[in-house]
Amino acid sequence: MNQVIVVAVGGALGSVLRYLSQVWLGRWLGLDFPWGTLFVNVAGSVLMGVLAEAAGRAWHPSPELRTFLAVGILGGFTTFSSFSLDIGTLVSRGDWPVTMLYFMATLVVGVGGLFVGMALVRAVMS
Repeated sequence: MNQVIVVAVGGALGSVLRYLSQVWLGRWLGLDFPWGTLFVNVAGSVLMGVLAEAAGRAWHPSPELRTFLAVGILGGFTTFSSFSLDIGTLVSRGDWPVTMLYFMATLVVGVGGLFVGMALVRAVMS
């Protein structure tokens, strides 16, 4: 149950940070390009890399702290950071076929899912 609580609290914090980042960047750089989303995806991936490498080399956080930071805060900030970590893990294993399958499936099926969902709503609401 502790893990669920730390994910919930971290996810709430990460989501608020994502929202504030997107609002601030939208005001600063404009809304013609998704600067906020790009920022949180890149920043979240960098932070996930720092966390993963530090936890694997020198820093040994408790399972609750690691879950709070990686799944909670960074998961709430951007799920792209988790996707990036998954890709990094597969690359480090040298499993290129599975890496490419996961990469392409996530992009194609994920974006395809968006259009499927949109089509379902259009079909129901028309």
